[in-house]
Amino acid sequence: MAVRSELLLLCSVMIAVVLVEGAEGGRRPRAGLAGQLLRSHNAARAAVGLPPLAWDARLARYAESYAGRRRRDCALAHSGGPYGENIFWGSGVRWRPAQAAAAWVGERRWYHHRSNSCSASECGHYTQIVWRSTRRLGCAMEVHKGGDSLGSIWLWSDEAE
Repeated sequence: MAVRSELLLLCSVMIAVVLVEGAEGGRRPRAGLAGQLLRSHNAARAAVGLPPLAWDARLARYAESYAGRRRRDCALAHSGGPYGENIFWGSGVRWRPAQAAAAWVGERRWYHHRSNSCSASECGHYTQIVWRSTRRLGCAMEVHKGGDSLGSIWLWSDEAE
């Protein structure tokens, strides 16, 4: 039996919510987290013929604020805010942002385009990444105060520039 601290725990939840306020756009993503996530999302979108997402500083600030509040308890709880939202939590390994995105893109195998439905397992995280009307991405990542787990909050906006 493997040691619990070495087990990969992947809990992710998706909720789609319509944006109710304007997004601040046009800014380039910060190096590191933002660039990795934007590249991985845009690669998944390009694979199905969709336009790339733009980085949104307002979404990133919102995600940062909420991830900071979750740092103490690492709760997989949605913010209740006005954006589409995926939450990732993993432990036991040193997670990179692109790995979290790859886990969600891997749900593609359960998605059926013709019926816009999933089989065998969930695919809501994948559909959030490739949702046709999604235009913007902002996200933040926090390491749990115990140091052995990673939580990240990813937000999407359907509002165009």
